[in-house]
Amino acid sequence: MNKGPVSQFITHHYRHFNAAALVDAAKGYEQHLLEGGKMMVTLAGAMSTAELGISLAEMIRQDKIHIISCTGANLEEDIMNLVAHNHYERLPNWRDLTPEMEWDLLERGLNRVTDTCIPEEEAFRRIQTHIHKLWKDADDKGERYFPHEYMYKLLLSGVMKENYQIDPKNSWMIAAAEKNLPIVVGGWEDSTMGNIFASYVYKGEIKASTMKSGIEYMVWLANYYKENSAGKGIGFFQVGGGIAGDFPICVVPMMYQDLEMHDIPFWSYFCQISDSTTSYGSYSGAHPNEKITWGKLDIKTPKFIIESDATIVAPLVFAYLLGW
Repeated sequence: MNKGPVSQFITHHYRHFNAAALVDAAKGYEQHLLEGGKMMVTLAGAMSTAELGISLAEMIRQDKIHIISCTGANLEEDIMNLVAHNHYERLPNWRDLTPEMEWDLLERGLNRVTDTCIPEEEAFRRIQTHIHKLWKDADDKGERYFPHEYMYKLLLSGVMKENYQIDPKNSWMIAAAEKNLPIVVGGWEDSTMGNIFASYVYKGEIKASTMKSGIEYMVWLANYYKENSAGKGIGFFQVGGGIAGDFPICVVPMMYQDLEMHDIPFWSYFCQISDSTTSYGSYSGAHPNEKITWGKLDIKTPKFIIESDATIVAPLVFAYLLGW
């Protein structure tokens, strides 16, 4: 593939340390795909609010990502940005905010993520109206779906199209829905929509079982891994730390040790972008070699760690893979 100016810039200037690790990881990812491998990308933190969708959506459209694991926040925040972008407020001086100023944001219905405030009324409530109907319809029919499947139904129905406030090509969830991309969301309950769903369960309006669980996600992932890990295998590109990465990477030792599937291959590529420095007891900051001892990675698995800010690094890696 002919590389564009962004790719040419990083390969010329990024020669050492974390910069070189970025280039090595990008080239390793590209080689993994060229050799017929598949790739899981995991999204931690608030990457959707950071608008990673601008590059991530194109990665999905070009089949450079085959499965995603993300937090419940990332699952919903891409859609929030899609329908409420014009109401977001950015606070470049966020470090200077006093507790009183933070309280004022709360009273204005603005929930802050670092320098970006998500407008509760325009974002959460606009989605809630439509997603509640999907939840209730499924509940009434005795049907059950995963959290991302409800979101796919919502997007593909087109019911919110008139509310779009960004170019839909920059929404990774739309790109994923159109491809029916597999998604795993461990701990979905730890999200705004998860809290809202729990409130309906608390009130007795919807059964908890109408939403498929994290255990069911893990069982589904085990079947997916078994069916897709032949040949070059499945790589693991981890953006940040936390449950988005911790949850799915465990499927390999679970299958090998607990299901005694001793022919299951290890993850065949590993990269983590993290600003969590290596420290005692920190899993997010753990060196990739530690994962060998847990039966997740092989001795020969290509391993990369880029100790930097994922909001800066991930778009550059994606740009390289897209030939930008």
